[in-house]
Amino acid sequence: MMTARQVTIEDVAHAAGVSRQTVSNALNAPHRLRATTLARVTAAIDELGYQPDQSARSLRTGTRKIIGYPAPADNPADPNPLMGGFLQALVTAADAVGHRILVFRSDPQQGAGAVARSFNGLIAARQIDGFVLSDVVHDDPRVDVLTEAGFPFAAFGRTAPGRPQNWVDIDSTAATAALVGLLLDQGHRRICYLNSAASLPWLADRRAGFLQAAATAPDGAFEVGVPDDDPAALSHAVQRLLTGPDRPTALVCASDWLALTAYQAVRAAGLAVGDDVAVTGFNDIPLCTLLQPALTSARLPLAAIARALVDRLITAVEDPAAAPASGLLLPAEPVVRDSTPGR
Repeated sequence: MMTARQVTIEDVAHAAGVSRQTVSNALNAPHRLRATTLARVTAAIDELGYQPDQSARSLRTGTRKIIGYPAPADNPADPNPLMGGFLQALVTAADAVGHRILVFRSDPQQGAGAVARSFNGLIAARQIDGFVLSDVVHDDPRVDVLTEAGFPFAAFGRTAPGRPQNWVDIDSTAATAALVGLLLDQGHRRICYLNSAASLPWLADRRAGFLQAAATAPDGAFEVGVPDDDPAALSHAVQRLLTGPDRPTALVCASDWLALTAYQAVRAAGLAVGDDVAVTGFNDIPLCTLLQPALTSARLPLAAIARALVDRLITAVEDPAAAPASGLLLPAEPVVRDSTPGR
């Protein structure tokens, strides 16, 4: 049997008993072929291990089948498990449709000039077909640079009005409201929200979801936060609430990391997580299953997000007129664990 490097399109055509053009159609326009013909050609490709010449295809179509992804800045000694999981999902989604991911560094915190240099260099080199962005905020300089360049992109996070609305995001408002609804259904009457000091759009959405749903709490709802999300200061603030006369019976946290602080505060107050005070997080990072008791959280559907982003980007590359005119909101899945037992 010939190796993949030796197999040519003529070999596939001969094995399938079709013309060279029919094999080309099977690879590039399968809708033009009858199902039986397509199946025969596909079987020959699989049997011979044929790999199309991507460089030749790129010359013909003007596309590279490569997606650029500016990876967020991270600490290798303490990596962000959420964005690491998203990168894995993105690579898988791209591979499923014959694309590759080119990872590079471009930090929006360095300013619009540095962002423009990193993106425009790749665009000028014709190395990629488009970009997938993550951690997008409303005034994101990466969005501005790509909009000005007229280059296709899809964003994980909502873009500002007046910018291309080719984005996918989590409905954080609904997800947080669902967690509050779970607590109310379990009989909790007074609920506290542990807010983050970070000014990020998804955190604002989570707070809005809490306020919306907790307005029906029988004994009221309130929130607490401290500058810079200082764990020690936040733990002390929550501990004071839990030892006061009107202590909450449930803590809704803006993130799983804040939930870790909540656990510490509950125990410092001489109470038990789950039995005395219910706790919920958000993001469902691996930490959630390691805590005792395991933490109830909202899980982000990273695989579905990645598939939607790749699909939207490819549409914008291949048929700009068909690019979506509005964003896509996906639900986050509440994962109920022992930190929120029924009361």
